[in-house]
Amino acid sequence: MSEPTNGSAPGSTPGQGAEVPVEDTSQAAGTAGERSEGHQGRSHRHPWMRRALFGVAGLMVLVLVLGIAAYVKLNGNISRVDITSALGDRPKQDATTDAATNLPPVNIMVIGSDSRAGTNLGKGQKEYGITGARSDTNLVVHLAADRKSAIVVSIPRDSMTMAPRDCNNKKDTVENGVMRQWNANFTLGGPACTIRTFEGLTGIYVDHFVVIDFRGFQKMVDALGGVTVCLPEAVKDPQSHLDLPAGRTRVNGTNALAYVRVRHNIGDGSDLGRIDRQQAFLSSVVQEATQSSLLLRPDKLFRFLDAATGAMTTDTGLDVGAMKDIAQSVQSMGTDQIRFVKLPTTVYAPDPNRVQWLPSAESIWKSIREDKPLPGTKVPKSTKTPSPTATTSTPALTVAPGDISVRVTNDSGVPGLAKQAASDLSLQGFRVQTYLTGTGDKTSGVVVRYGPGKAEAARTVAAVFPGAKVKADATLGSTLEISMGLDSPAAVEIPNRTGTSPLPKPSVTATSNPTDTATIAARTANTDICK
Repeated sequence: MSEPTNGSAPGSTPGQGAEVPVEDTSQAAGTAGERSEGHQGRSHRHPWMRRALFGVAGLMVLVLVLGIAAYVKLNGNISRVDITSALGDRPKQDATTDAATNLPPVNIMVIGSDSRAGTNLGKGQKEYGITGARSDTNLVVHLAADRKSAIVVSIPRDSMTMAPRDCNNKKDTVENGVMRQWNANFTLGGPACTIRTFEGLTGIYVDHFVVIDFRGFQKMVDALGGVTVCLPEAVKDPQSHLDLPAGRTRVNGTNALAYVRVRHNIGDGSDLGRIDRQQAFLSSVVQEATQSSLLLRPDKLFRFLDAATGAMTTDTGLDVGAMKDIAQSVQSMGTDQIRFVKLPTTVYAPDPNRVQWLPSAESIWKSIREDKPLPGTKVPKSTKTPSPTATTSTPALTVAPGDISVRVTNDSGVPGLAKQAASDLSLQGFRVQTYLTGTGDKTSGVVVRYGPGKAEAARTVAAVFPGAKVKADATLGSTLEISMGLDSPAAVEIPNRTGTSPLPKPSVTATSNPTDTATIAARTANTDICK
């Protein structure tokens, strides 16, 4: 008995007269043809989509290649000098890291070299005894660790200060040095001698330096499309060839250089008056960069960066990548929090054409060393009043208070501050080993010091005191040290605390006396350039 063939009706065999269905090949062929034709039609229905995808992919590759090429070009523009071996003994790097940004403060020495190479300013300089290059402009730029503010200090080039006798001899220091005009340091030993002198005078560690010459300055201004300046009265100076009317005028690179350098036939003719104009000019540059489409115009931005990097000599650590990181870290900084400060000076008795720093200058250096606001200035609004709990915008705290041992020190000079802080920490579950009174000088704010492997624990502790700084200390073990200084913020409750008892209202406050330090006048970057 034969098995049913495929296509037989269920329960029947061909021998029994069952009908066997016959496939209509012509219809099937037509259907297959239609399917094939329809599939082919769909595959070619939107050829523009494929072209668009290929175009986008090609554009992305092009942008990537151009981006890499631009990076290589800009990075290759910069001249770099390794001066590490020429700096000798340096200040202790006391920079603390901000708990929210996880960044330390940054100090950059910006030197405007008066080299006339490539300009028409070199004519006649030999007959006046001008040889080589001096530091025509000196700026110390301090970026706060929280990246909410910046201080830019102008150092008069005619300042008479102590300096190393021979910058090539590491045994020569400021302490055993000689009295010398400030801008001569650059002539004698380049940026290394300038930085050695500055660090020896102020105790401030310089992280990076940038040297820009006259030609580079002109190119940067031209790349911006010019900069607006303002004069209280018309100026016509035959020596600098500056010829500008009173009021606002947009100037190109050549006139901008003359504007920031002119001393004759304007104001009192001093270097201090010139510093005022330089600071107003820098304010105008900041306003120009923030209000214009510079950051939104790749072509314009590249021209500016090409001019800027081509004019720079920097340390080996300040490449385009580092510059980009610094720029991104300050992109939310308000122009009202960029402060230009003129170093307080008085006449240098042996030579009335020179100046010397006043003792009040120390308050500026102290603010930079401790990463604190200048005396008499307001901190950004977002940091005036601590929130009652830790902010949710910062990364989550990963170490529980119960796993953290702390030691609290009172460095404010106000009795009871360490005890109060220790109690607030204990209520939230921290293991307080001890609290005590410090034996050193008074400090400001809260600093949390931590040993190896305790960075995350330090971040939890710092969250209790808004605005606290954190600092690595390889000499510490598992116990973290908390220094409570003047103007320390009140403790707040943190999200991962243990216990539910509310923190009591502070009974001890350690507020600094504003009369202890003279208020330092500062010009903010958003100030009207005509003021």
